[in-house]
Amino acid sequence: MFKSSTLLFTLALSLLSLAMTKDEVVKVVFFGDSITQAGVQPGGYITKMKDALIKQGIKDKYQLIGAGIGGNKVYDLYLRLEEDVLAHKPNVVVIYVGVNDVWHKTSHQTGTDPDKFEKFYVALIKKFQSNGIKVICCTPAVIGERTDHSNQQDGDLNRYSSMIRDIAAKFDCPLADLRKEFLAYNLKNNPKNQESGILTTDRVHLNDAGNQLVADLLLKMIVK
Repeated sequence: MFKSSTLLFTLALSLLSLAMTKDEVVKVVFFGDSITQAGVQPGGYITKMKDALIKQGIKDKYQLIGAGIGGNKVYDLYLRLEEDVLAHKPNVVVIYVGVNDVWHKTSHQTGTDPDKFEKFYVALIKKFQSNGIKVICCTPAVIGERTDHSNQQDGDLNRYSSMIRDIAAKFDCPLADLRKEFLAYNLKNNPKNQESGILTTDRVHLNDAGNQLVADLLLKMIVK
């Protein structure tokens, strides 16, 4: 009888230990556009984050999932949030969107008006928070890297970034202010006022330095 009880107790502890180990894994979904789609490729910011977790010896504590699709705007994210985010049952979601909402206004005449952008962005946050998911917001970084305010979309990027900052504050979401960080980096490292090549390959998509900057910033916010 004693042996049987001891065996059952040991088994219960083992099952509890397995459950606790499983619960300790922090699942993070990166939700965005082509920048995030490329983030899972070699050298991408998500891949760099995974490499950093390996170096720190904590890769088993985090599961990083890329959910980026090229050309996506904020309403595209809203339309696919069930399948691409909620289905994974994540602990954290990083919303990294806004570039196409601004960029496509001039390139495709299909951008997103500010009022609609705000409504969809807020709807995303409410949906995730209602499911117990922590939301990290990112401001859109750059569409052109000139530091003299001569990039065509600087005004709109600043406006949309300001909206995201306000939304993040209102809903108590941590903010990765990529707009601010990229501008600061370029002021220090772009003395020739180049349009690209400092943190981007083509004014928008990240080069190795850009991916590293994003990876370092987000990793600090996710790994506690």
